[in-house]
Amino acid sequence: MNHNEHAMHTHHNMSMHEIKEKQKTFILALSATLHCLIGCGIGEVLGMIIGTALNMNMIDTTILSIILGFVAGLSLGITPLLRAKFTLRNAFKTVLLAEGLSIAVMEAFEVITQWMIPGVMEAHLTDWIFWVGMLAALIVGFVAALPVNYVMIKRGVRHQH
Repeated sequence: MNHNEHAMHTHHNMSMHEIKEKQKTFILALSATLHCLIGCGIGEVLGMIIGTALNMNMIDTTILSIILGFVAGLSLGITPLLRAKFTLRNAFKTVLLAEGLSIAVMEAFEVITQWMIPGVMEAHLTDWIFWVGMLAALIVGFVAALPVNYVMIKRGVRHQH
């Protein structure tokens, strides 16, 4: 193998390594975002169900959904750390730092989506538009939070538990 062939071969190997690292980071980001979606989704849907069932206005329902989304999202992240013998305070701080931005982005995009789809915020639990709006919001929240998690994992700020 001459020098040029060797240089091209080495460059090719580095590129394959970089590609594998990016794929690994992307898969971790997908997993972390799905984890976030489950927690936020549980809280968000629960808040919308409670707010709708109690005939709360749009703003109060939205606030309740956001609060429950954060609580459920953070709780889902804290649980494995508590099992790993973290104190509640340390587990909370770790999860808030690692997942807080992702949860905030997901919640913001979910709420915006729900407000933008006509009829969702006024719909009742038995209305099909309520559930279409919830599904659309969760999809948009996932897509919005994915790049946040990717960058945070790439920079070492966030990791998968």
